[in-house]
Amino acid sequence: MKTQQSHRFADFLKRYPAFDSIPLLNTLRRREYKRLDQQGHVYLDYTGGGLYPESLVQDHADFLQKRVLGNPHSQNPTSLASTHLMQQARADVLNYFRADPNEYDVVFTPNASGALKLVGESYPFQPGSHFTLVADNHNSVHGIREFARHKGAHISYIPLDPHTLRAPEIKSYLAHRDETKPNLFAFPAQSNFSGVQHPLEWIEQARDLGYDVILDAAAFVPTNRLDLSQVHPDFVPISFYKIFGYPTGVGALISRKQALHKLQRPWFGGGTVRLVSTKADLYILAKNHEAFEDGTPNYLSLPAISMGLRLMSDLDVDHIHHRVMALVEYLLDEMQQLSHSNGAPLVRIYGSTDTKARGGTIAFNLTDPDGAFFPYQLVEAEANKEGISIRAGCFCNPGAGEFSLEITSEQVRTCVKQATIDGVFDVNAYHKCLGSKPSGAVRASLGLASSFEDIVHFLTFLTSFKDRTAIAADGDQYC
Repeated sequence: MKTQQSHRFADFLKRYPAFDSIPLLNTLRRREYKRLDQQGHVYLDYTGGGLYPESLVQDHADFLQKRVLGNPHSQNPTSLASTHLMQQARADVLNYFRADPNEYDVVFTPNASGALKLVGESYPFQPGSHFTLVADNHNSVHGIREFARHKGAHISYIPLDPHTLRAPEIKSYLAHRDETKPNLFAFPAQSNFSGVQHPLEWIEQARDLGYDVILDAAAFVPTNRLDLSQVHPDFVPISFYKIFGYPTGVGALISRKQALHKLQRPWFGGGTVRLVSTKADLYILAKNHEAFEDGTPNYLSLPAISMGLRLMSDLDVDHIHHRVMALVEYLLDEMQQLSHSNGAPLVRIYGSTDTKARGGTIAFNLTDPDGAFFPYQLVEAEANKEGISIRAGCFCNPGAGEFSLEITSEQVRTCVKQATIDGVFDVNAYHKCLGSKPSGAVRASLGLASSFEDIVHFLTFLTSFKDRTAIAADGDQYC
């Protein structure tokens, strides 16, 4: 078996000779992620969360053991030490993304969703404003529409091609706006559902039409370079754990200062104000990022952000990208060749089936010899038994899910009505209402520590469904 796998890897290297040409990345799996192989894990959920390198956790622990750090909202020695580390982390984020500190600021948040909520609740929507977004967006972006709706703004979606999961040219969809009102456009650099990468040229196209632009980069930056000296979105939400796995609970909103100044916070809290008076019933917000970082920041974790970004710089995200995409191209090709004995395809891939303008995320379903879909919950459950971490459902991206699975608005409304009894929504009843049509998919996503051996194990697992008959799944469904 090992000899066969060695031959397979040799053939892979002939096709992708650069894969094995970067010594630092070649030893990374053995040095930093040996726990995966020691425990028999095949981790293919990097879009859900990155994996931390052992040295990052150890270096951070060693650092904390040698320092005395206090709450930064003071001027004593321990507080000033924490303030310095926060300033350093902020500068390191700007430097990593090549963002001019005269143009951009960094607001630390709990995660990318927290960054998006901050924009949504503070953006100066008003009657006549437009919030336009691509259907392929994370739920945390879709949620901004509720703030827009509450303030009387128009909400419009740019649809997707159900086969490629790409949006058409956006200019015609953005043209209908009132230039005298604040208008906001949102799209992901990379889909967390399908891995499709949308054109970064959209940023300037939208800004030329008077829109502020949210570029959701959470799924993009772990294996792609985002150079903010070349593109200039107004708001960029990220989560650091998706990039290098640790720490969780810290994200950032990288914002153009000009755009940040437009935001109007609906409340104030500790750390965000310069003055509050109970008798005069007034408050004065702090300046720049300080007005948006609520309460005590996660100051003990911020040194790990600087350490993680230094590691990423040493590894070079461009090298990571080329290595991951070699694995993705091989996996896509192999998945498309899997079939049943009668010639029927085993795998249905959603979105791009090649590596042009896509990342390391693959959404798919498995079908039986008669074309019936294996329930995605069943595929996930059987993967679990094999120690393979994948994800199943809709991945908090309802737009890409509805377009790829061809679920209509009428079906959604009908099934929601049928599944709601006495005001209580039954998610299982909703999915049953959709019938034989799949209501979700399976997602495999590659990242920093992915290996060729992971791909081989995963392909072997998929092959185990050959010539099997699909049966209905039991248990809860989440989408």
